[in-house]
Order: sequence, then structure tokens, then C-alpha cells
Amino acid sequence: MVPTPKILPCGDSAVTIEFGDRIDPDVNGMVLALDDIIRARAPEGLLETVPTYRSLTVQFDPVTTDYDALIRLVTEETKDLAPRNAVGRRWRVPVVYGGDFGSDLDEVAQTHGMTPNQLIEIHSSAIYRIYMIGFLPGFTYLGGLDKRIATSRRVQPRAKIPAGTIMIGGEQAGIAPMDMPSGWHNLGLTPVRPYAPERDPVFLFAAGDEIVFEPVDASRWEALEKAARAGEPVAEEMRP
Repeated sequence: MVPTPKILPCGDSAVTIEFGDRIDPDVNGMVLALDDIIRARAPEGLLETVPTYRSLTVQFDPVTTDYDALIRLVTEETKDLAPRNAVGRRWRVPVVYGGDFGSDLDEVAQTHGMTPNQLIEIHSSAIYRIYMIGFLPGFTYLGGLDKRIATSRRVQPRAKIPAGTIMIGGEQAGIAPMDMPSGWHNLGLTPVRPYAPERDPVFLFAAGDEIVFEPVDASRWEALEKAARAGEPVAEEMRP
């Protein structure tokens, strides 16, 4: 059951609508449903909508926006709001696990009393939901990590991990869109870039999409990376 939404002012140019306090597909579906409505209605002064796991922040120009009308719109649309049930695209993302590509794989496997191959099988068997894009442009926050391999974040974060790192932290998984600092555990590497400013589209994935990781042999890395650099599609778009 999704709690009654809370409408919270954020200064004089934004409002946040909270739908819950947990990682849950229905909660996130409500966020995305309201996001669709607000963007479709496009009230005057609307600048941006920012969907997260459990809330939607609406940013607006306080000079041109009728704030009371905006709040009435949000209040009315959240009364009987149903989660967005339509599943986004599903992507198959190739990953080279372990070794120089995933420096934490062996340690994480040992932590859970399993072999690296067992951990790879569990990690690559899940269907991950993109709950939100944030922190950095294109960073994918993924839910759906099997609880058997959920792992607390590193005690000592790294100052930089490479773009394309496949990582886990707590009960979340993620794909690094660029070189970045991180306290998550590195399991592998993909040549897929969720964010590329020179590409159209700039952002490959969207909130509501799904990700399936496909283990590939390290011998394929050079060809996959070359294809990605040439702009060829490396992530395969699948049907849900």
C-alpha cells in the first residue's frame, strides 16, 4: 500500500511530492505517473521535474508560476493516482566480470561464502529496474539486486573508478556513466555508456527501464569497446 503523498515546499522555486520511504516498484510507479502528468500539463513557469525512488521534485520559476494553481494541480492529480504500469525498455548490457575489470568480485564473493562464478550467476540472473537517474549525469540507480549478494558499501571509498563500472552498494546496483568517485563494490565493466554528450540520445537509459546483465568473456572486451567508441549499439534493446 502506498502512503498518502506529502507535498513539501522547497524554498520559493520548487516543491517535492513524497510517495513513500522505501525502494518499491509501486511507489516509484506513482512518482513516474505524476511526472508524466506534470510534464504533459506543462504549467506556466515549469522548469524541470526530477523523479527519484520515492518522490518527485517540481522546479519552477517563482516569478511566472501560479504557485496555488500548481499545488491544486498536484493535489488533484495525486488523489486517485495509479502507478505507471507500463514497463519501459529492457536492455541487455554486456559485462566482463572480475579480474582487472571487476576488482572487488572475489572479495564480495568471499564475504557471502560463495565462488566468484556463483556471484556472477546471481548478479546476472536478476532483472533490474532503473528507479532514478542522478548523482552524476546518466548514473543509473538500479533496484532488484538479489538479497543474497547485498553488500554494505566500502569502508574506504575510491577517488576514481572507470566509466562503465558495474557496481553494487547495499541493496542497490549501478552503472558508472563516467570516471567518478565511489564507495560501491566493483564487480565488472561494460563498454556501454549511459551518458554521452556527443551522442543522440545523450542519455541511453531512462527511469522505468529495465537492465539485464550479460556476462561476456574478457577476450571480447577489445571488440566491444571499439564498437562502442565507434558509436555502434553495444547494449541491445529488448522487449519487456
